[in-house]
Amino acid sequence: MTKSVAVALERPDTPELLSATSLDPYGQLVKLLVPDALAIVFFDRMGVALWSSDGIDDPDLAPPLACVHAVDPVGIDDATDGTVEPLPGEQTGYALVLRSASRTRLGSLWLVCRNPAESPHSLEEIHAMLRPVLQCLERELVAQDSIGGLQRSLVTRDRDFELLLGAAHDEATEADTPADFERLIQACVDHLGCAVGALFVPDKNIAICCAGQATAAAEASQVLGRTHRHLIGWAQLHRQTMTVNHLLRQGPIADVPYKILSCPVMHGGQTVLGVLALFKPPRAPDFDLRQVRIVEMLGRRVGHILLNAYDPSTGLLSRPAFERRAHSLLTPDALRGNTSVIYVDLDRVHLVNENFGMHVGDEIIVRAAEAIRRKLGPQMLGARISGDRFALLVPDAHSERAQAIAEDLREALTQIGFIKDRQAVEVTASFGVAAVIDGHHPLSHALASAEIACKAAKDRGRNRVEVYSQGDQSIVRRYTDISLGGTVRAALLDQRFRLEAQPVVPLNGGSAKPKFELLLRMSDDAGNSVPPDKFLSAAERYQLAPAIDRWVVQRVIEMIRPHAVPLQKLQACFAVNISGQSLGDAAFALFMEGALRECGLPLGLLSFEVTETAAVANIVRAEALIRRLREFGCAVALDDFGRGLSSLTYLRTLPVTHLKIDGSFVRDVLEDERSQAMLSAIVQLAKAMKLETVAECVESEAIRQAIRSLGVGFGQGFSIGRPVPFEKVLAALVAANMTRQALSVTATR
Repeated sequence: MTKSVAVALERPDTPELLSATSLDPYGQLVKLLVPDALAIVFFDRMGVALWSSDGIDDPDLAPPLACVHAVDPVGIDDATDGTVEPLPGEQTGYALVLRSASRTRLGSLWLVCRNPAESPHSLEEIHAMLRPVLQCLERELVAQDSIGGLQRSLVTRDRDFELLLGAAHDEATEADTPADFERLIQACVDHLGCAVGALFVPDKNIAICCAGQATAAAEASQVLGRTHRHLIGWAQLHRQTMTVNHLLRQGPIADVPYKILSCPVMHGGQTVLGVLALFKPPRAPDFDLRQVRIVEMLGRRVGHILLNAYDPSTGLLSRPAFERRAHSLLTPDALRGNTSVIYVDLDRVHLVNENFGMHVGDEIIVRAAEAIRRKLGPQMLGARISGDRFALLVPDAHSERAQAIAEDLREALTQIGFIKDRQAVEVTASFGVAAVIDGHHPLSHALASAEIACKAAKDRGRNRVEVYSQGDQSIVRRYTDISLGGTVRAALLDQRFRLEAQPVVPLNGGSAKPKFELLLRMSDDAGNSVPPDKFLSAAERYQLAPAIDRWVVQRVIEMIRPHAVPLQKLQACFAVNISGQSLGDAAFALFMEGALRECGLPLGLLSFEVTETAAVANIVRAEALIRRLREFGCAVALDDFGRGLSSLTYLRTLPVTHLKIDGSFVRDVLEDERSQAMLSAIVQLAKAMKLETVAECVESEAIRQAIRSLGVGFGQGFSIGRPVPFEKVLAALVAANMTRQALSVTATR
């Protein structure tokens, strides 16, 4: 019988390769070759018993075995192959050392033998008797030791791989917050058995310190405080890894009681951003080549993560990194508190690019980013959103404090101007401030609100700070336009526009020829109607009005063409509105000419309306387009007449046929004498220029009678007729023409 003995391993993660069971055959062979052996024990090279014979439990052998264990197996001289120890009770103890071919100790075999009658065996005799067993056992131990070393190496490499794989996963998932870096450094410290690990990137305000399990945080901070500046300076000077495996007696890091491995964190392979440093106690194993390579790979990964997280030109966070870090800071408690965002847009950078060159504009952006970086307080985040626009997250700050920070930054930006080619390059910026409110996508909504406030600051003169407020109508309109911009584009692609027709009738009792203004309506993706003033404002803000005008013209022609003959007999006319953006678009005039020439509609079926302010703003192109429309037999009305300040000045220039009086005068005609006077003056002017007059917003019978008494020719409004789907109007007109024809045939008969 044999007895298993507890094995103390050199490393807790090293598997037990040489078990008691695997040593049973060797023990039996020793017993056969040395019949006098009372006890047999195998020790490993560290003096730990691996196997023992069953006789070791015999009480009679306890004193001899005590003497055997009194001799340290590890303490045997490396130059000898064993030793002999006389034992009480006519017994002898033998220790036989097992060595490899290179004389490296593998373990030892201990025997307790009963002395023969003649004399005890010598060590040489025991060696001679056990030589075959010892040689086989030595080969077995060499093989097992090699396998154990390979397994230990595999375990180490697996852990290396896990560490690097974790860093690669962090990179792939764009984990670039301080907490992500801290997890990476702590994993490196634990894996390499270090006392302290640190990452320093001064330009990015990154200073992370992680302590090992046996190191106090205060001690780690003290060591890093003594060394980090010197390590960064050395890395910036040499741009390579520094390994110190012995205590230095001179130099800036002399007498630091740690082994040091310091790897530079590079930007683009040239610029040193910071260092990744690890510290080991003096008695710990040295930093070897494997560990150096691991840390260098981690340093490169950190540099790559930083390269993706920060804008290369300004050093501020990129927008994706800004949003990730902001989301990590916007905890439920932070959202319940006061957190604000500041949106910054540099003023007139495009003019600098045109006058001085793009490189000067880039210099302004870099100087502005540096000013922003200097103003960043603790926990604040700063990012370059795109181009010449920036964003800041200000935790624990209500709107008033964020406004004060923005004002301070606005003043700082005005001080960074410079002289270029003997000309002053002035720098200013517009700011928008908004609170981060808990809800769906709080950061996105806050940034959108701050951007709207920033646009309002530009509209109000630039170089100022505006705070988003739901009571500010201009800001609310901008917010509505932004939220509806995508909806308008989708409606244009999905054909979710429709046309309605509102009648325009004569007020003086003349023949009522069918005349209508076509009004545009839109539905959102849920089928709900969107008010025209909202979606038209968004369309103009995002330059979608010309595309919508083209759709309207093509749709009207498509709907009228099948009924052109009966509509002409009724002398019907349909007015289509043209936006100011279309007037200013040279391509739109070519489109209109082509559409009218190809449609082949009879003269007079179509007319057009342009607003007075849009026509005045694009007077040259407006005049050219109106004249071309007149050549195609189309009437043209000047809409909202009287609202502008230059109505009379430009009226003689524009060859219009109708004046549509602005609704503000019509609605107030019963109570405001000035509105009455304006209406009367417009009517007299129109008569003198032989133009027709149309009053819009006729919302009551009293208003209708009042404007008719003032001489207005036509009226349009809810008291006259509400808008009706264009399809129904066309069907009614076609039916009316058929009825008229039938009556005419009957009368003829």
